Amino acid sequence: MHRVDFQSPIGVLEILSTMEAIYAIHFTERTETDFQLDDNHPAVVHICVKQLHEYFYGDRMDFTFPYIFEGTDFQQSVWKALTKVPYATTASYKHIAQSIGNDRAVRAVGSANNKNRLPIVIPCHRIISVGGKLTGYAGGLWRKEWLLNHEQAKLKNN
Repeated sequence: MHRVDFQSPIGVLEILSTMEAIYAIHFTERTETDFQLDDNHPAVVHICVKQLHEYFYGDRMDFTFPYIFEGTDFQQSVWKALTKVPYATTASYKHIAQSIGNDRAVRAVGSANNKNRLPIVIPCHRIISVGGKLTGYAGGLWRKEWLLNHEQAKLKNN
């Protein structure tokens, strides 16, 4: 497993990868990067860092680097549904449950969101309550709010 830190506007993101794909992106509470990107990191890490940089500076709305999509069949169906929520928009947990054909799975959708190892890339930050309230986010609600505001501002300015 390869590891690198990415300094983002919402704190240090820890990126884990194999030689071929990104395995996880974790929010950290660290303010300094411990693992710098260098030539020894796989190409996929360089591509991931470049695309995250472009996202945070408003030049990218989706991600194309290879990543590992590991989870139960249900979790994978939820995560695939999340990737269909357009940039700068939101959907409810209920909407995601309906989109995967399981209207009653609202809480399970929330649980799958919580297990998403690729936040931002698999945009679980775009999922809100039916009433429009921001709820649950592994990175903290302040990050969820920041990401939504960031996307909406960038879309408005383009």
